[in-house]
Amino acid sequence: MEQHFVALTGNEAVATAFKQARPHVASAFPITPQTEMMHKFAEFVANGDVDTEMILVESEHSAMSAAVGSQAAGARTITATSSAGFALMWEIVYVAASLRLPIVMALVNRALSGNINIHNDHSDSMGGRDSGWIQIYCEGAQEAYDTALMAFRIGEHPDVQLPVMVCYDGFIISHTAESIYTIPDEEAWKFVGPYKPLRRLVDTEKPFTVGPLDLTDYYFEHKVGEIEAHEKAVPVIESVFKEYSALSGRTYDFFEGYRLDDADVAVVVLGSTAGTAKDVVDQMRADGIKAGLLKLRVFRPFPKDRLVEALKGKKAVGVMDRCASFGGFGGPVFNEIRSALYGVDGAPPVYNWIYGLGGRDCDLDQIGTVFGALDRAAKGEKPEKTVNLLGVRI
Repeated sequence: MEQHFVALTGNEAVATAFKQARPHVASAFPITPQTEMMHKFAEFVANGDVDTEMILVESEHSAMSAAVGSQAAGARTITATSSAGFALMWEIVYVAASLRLPIVMALVNRALSGNINIHNDHSDSMGGRDSGWIQIYCEGAQEAYDTALMAFRIGEHPDVQLPVMVCYDGFIISHTAESIYTIPDEEAWKFVGPYKPLRRLVDTEKPFTVGPLDLTDYYFEHKVGEIEAHEKAVPVIESVFKEYSALSGRTYDFFEGYRLDDADVAVVVLGSTAGTAKDVVDQMRADGIKAGLLKLRVFRPFPKDRLVEALKGKKAVGVMDRCASFGGFGGPVFNEIRSALYGVDGAPPVYNWIYGLGGRDCDLDQIGTVFGALDRAAKGEKPEKTVNLLGVRI
């Protein structure tokens, strides 16, 4: 299959994937740095490239509410947001997952206020990590495009029926043009396929209730259903990744290991920082340090068993969090990784570095500092602190 080689920003890449998935409804409200993604999708609608009903609402709370209504009615639905917009959706984000509605949302990561900041960190999506949505993080525009296509197949699978967040870093990915490969429209449509809802509000032959009062008699059982859906999502995600990899020639998995197999020390990271970290790994190797990288892509459902296999036996592991868990002990990714490794034979010590809040640059030297500390830890010189701050002015 011949693919198109084009220069697109991350926002344009995701809009292109959404167009190819032919959603019935798009609910939209602007917020930087997501706005240009929906601008581009609206352009596709205006030009007749996709037959989608655009619903332009008065707030992000309304955008998610409209998405819940349309998806429940049996319409494939997309939306997008960032930062405070995601926070304003908060109540309905939980409703969407609880009602088992496979909405696909582009979450363009941006710091949450205050003080107001329009640049990248992961405080928005990490705040929603327990909302019941599947979360997949992307390193660049190519991954954002590919993930946006795969998200429909994952969320809409009969065993899953969960909404999916496609998370990519604001400005760093959303507004930066990269040369990427896109699949021809018809081939992309064959992969995604038409939406076949398991139930719909307008089906008078099989009526059902959506959003009732759910008290002590059944609420717990419904939450168990969500828990089980995430467990069932693991093999579905694996299957969709394999199918898409065969179609596109680009390999996808729950995480990507870079020079990881024989590494003594490893860093775990999400998103665009992985690209910078790969260069640091190469430099560390040239300096005689057996460094490796684990770029985590699927954060929900958390791939515990796969991560344990990849990290056990390492001499030291550093987790880089672009999010602070205020009042907690370390960032959210650190806590997940350390919990997964707890009690495992051969588990390495795990250290945390919180970095890049509010868009603070994370450069080669900073990541080199992390690897240097891990190398010393591997040789018996433990860092002074388990949780550290990276790149803060003294």
